[in-house]
Amino acid sequence: MHAQTGAASPNDYPTIDRVLFVQACLREHPGAPFEMINKCSCAVDALAREIRHEDYINLSTASNASTIGGERGSYLRDVESVQVEVRKYRATVRKAKEGCFIRFD
Repeated sequence: MHAQTGAASPNDYPTIDRVLFVQACLREHPGAPFEMINKCSCAVDALAREIRHEDYINLSTASNASTIGGERGSYLRDVESVQVEVRKYRATVRKAKEGCFIRFD
């Protein structure tokens, strides 16, 4: 048994954020439940190695919010600097998923 020392790593995402990512991944990529839970868990682990948790929260929020239709969504869609970061975030998520053998049909 290993004793934990010091503060949590900045990439140690809280369980709730990992669960929410896996649930969203399962909705987006239906398949055999056990297989997809493992693949989606792999993807969130890979993502956590690439993006600090605080940045993940900001980027995933911006990514989700920019899909809102109408004026509310345009608040983020119309800011090019935000959209650049959202595109980078989405590419990182896609790379993490592809690295865990999640197919995009």
